Amino acid sequence: MHEARTISIEVNGVLREAAAEPRIHLADFLRHTLGLTGTHIGCEHGVCGACTVLLDGASVRSCLTLAVQAHGRTVTTIEGVAAPDGALHPLQAALAAHHGLQCGYCTPGVVMTLIELQRELDGQPIEEPAVRKALAGNLCRCTGYQGMVDAALSVLNAQQTTAMEGSAP
Repeated sequence: MHEARTISIEVNGVLREAAAEPRIHLADFLRHTLGLTGTHIGCEHGVCGACTVLLDGASVRSCLTLAVQAHGRTVTTIEGVAAPDGALHPLQAALAAHHGLQCGYCTPGVVMTLIELQRELDGQPIEEPAVRKALAGNLCRCTGYQGMVDAALSVLNAQQTTAMEGSAP
């Protein structure tokens, strides 16, 4: 057994320090050491996407990332997505409104994937095939994906719709 190391990670805007064995995955560290159980562990092979978190703004599979690899970096989990007053992120609200979630097991990973996509788009429009491609790494057995896609399109293209509505005929 390897000796635990103290690591410092900014998680959801809060600097956290805790001991981590060099072999512990970030998902287990978040869930068991820090008590952030919103990150779900599905396949433990990086295939299903349930464990997706943002590491320095980029999506990673936390079941394939070692906690020590996150030392000195910034992690955003599903617990850090809602506003401080508890208001849902627009993507979370849209998933609920468009029936893009059912059992909820895949939802945290889907939300994190869509947040990264939203950042990458930077207000540019997106079409359904591109949303489906972005979600291809998130497996869901409940929804059939259409509600997820509709939710994503409603939020990701909202700025484009607003700009079009404001233009003269």
